[in-house]
Amino acid sequence: MQIHLAPPGLEAVLREELGSRQLEQHGRLFFADDGPAVYFAQNSWLDVQRFEFQSISEAAKRLREIQRNWWLHSLNAHRRAQLIREALPPLKAKPVSFPSFAPKAPLGSWTLLDEKTMLYSARCTSPYPDGEVEFNENKMEPPSRAYLKLWEFFNLVGTHPEKGARTLDLGSSPGGWTWVLDQLGARVMSVDKAPLSEHTPFSDKVIYKSESAFALDPKSVGHVDWLFSDIICYPERLLELVKRWEPIAKNMVCTIKFQGPTDFKVIDEFLKISGSTVRHLFNNKHELTWSRLRA
Repeated sequence: MQIHLAPPGLEAVLREELGSRQLEQHGRLFFADDGPAVYFAQNSWLDVQRFEFQSISEAAKRLREIQRNWWLHSLNAHRRAQLIREALPPLKAKPVSFPSFAPKAPLGSWTLLDEKTMLYSARCTSPYPDGEVEFNENKMEPPSRAYLKLWEFFNLVGTHPEKGARTLDLGSSPGGWTWVLDQLGARVMSVDKAPLSEHTPFSDKVIYKSESAFALDPKSVGHVDWLFSDIICYPERLLELVKRWEPIAKNMVCTIKFQGPTDFKVIDEFLKISGSTVRHLFNNKHELTWSRLRA
């Protein structure tokens, strides 16, 4: 069995994605049969074990014997769960500073079904508690909070554009992602019919091009180290854009935004591109982050 934690407000989307695999739902936790990776999960518990115990010390001992770090997602028997938690090594969710990469130490998750029944998994898809990546935010310079998506992506994958890298930000206005790339020291071509924010301090490494992201000819730009897009458009149109640029973009990171029902078939089409990954970030809404990275 696996357990998947739905992002807040996206419970119905995860329920649709799991389909007949779903066994039970407890709040935002969905119990499901084993199967392929789930896209709309903030965190997935991959190897769920059931443990019947008599005492708080017995439950805590079981977890400590497996590994050090555990995170409680409290469902039932909340007081008893807190006492078990207090008997484990302390673990606090702290804001993350950027640039930085995700912790390497494994983080397990657990919960109580009742006062004597624990479910736990030492293997989870996120190295952060409940998949929640909270950053020490810059609330002054970025023109929008979209920059947090890119911070989170770089943090999780363990890489980002190096200083001087040639990058392209398609559909960039008002400039949240362009700001991140500029702060990393990359050279940025920022493309959008709408202008960049005049209140954001961009360096001379940013070249703004007033043009439609869909009209820009890849041949006129040439090879880029990184291509980015957080543009609002239908997934099918983004897929066409990605395929046009794929031959000359080494690394690509794009947001697949769903305007209405979730199109799971188009997600499969993105994943047919060699080297593709799709994930739901903590800072995503009804959208997924697609990437294709090449070392």
